[in-house]
Amino acid sequence: MEIIKTDIEGLLILKPRVFEDARGYFFESWSQRDFDAQCAPVRFVQDNESKSSYGVVRGLHFQKPPYTQAKLVRCVQGRVLDVAVDIRKGSPSFGKHVAVELSEENHLQFFIPKGFAHGFSVLSPTAVFQYKCDEFYHPEADAGVQLNDAALGIDWMIPAGSMILSEKDKSRSPLTEADAI
Repeated sequence: MEIIKTDIEGLLILKPRVFEDARGYFFESWSQRDFDAQCAPVRFVQDNESKSSYGVVRGLHFQKPPYTQAKLVRCVQGRVLDVAVDIRKGSPSFGKHVAVELSEENHLQFFIPKGFAHGFSVLSPTAVFQYKCDEFYHPEADAGVQLNDAALGIDWMIPAGSMILSEKDKSRSPLTEADAI
């Protein structure tokens, strides 16, 4: 596994070693030992999966303390633009984001530590998206940031008129009014 650092400390892209031959491919998608040694000592407790169609934008989500979450995400079918926004009060990169394309072709994974809001847009006809979380979902701690907040400057690679959003995501506050961590 190759670890690719991003412009924001702690956000990491994981590139697995993929072995391909006439039969198809094989790669190790998760190893606690390797992750602890190369990334961070994290104990994941919940796996989630979603299937979405082109234009769906999910995010920017996070959980408030004491239930903050670190996530390891990947796209197993299709193509998504995955985005993490630093919402750590006092961080030198507060309000900045990293966007990475995850796809079934590139097999990349994105590690998002605690203190970040997370979201993705679906760029292919459909996408199956998986993520590991180091904290269980707590509805009372559910929070988010407005995904089209101009101050964030995120290009979701989906025309505004083609975005499909949940009612909850439509009503999120901009970062300046959100519950930063």
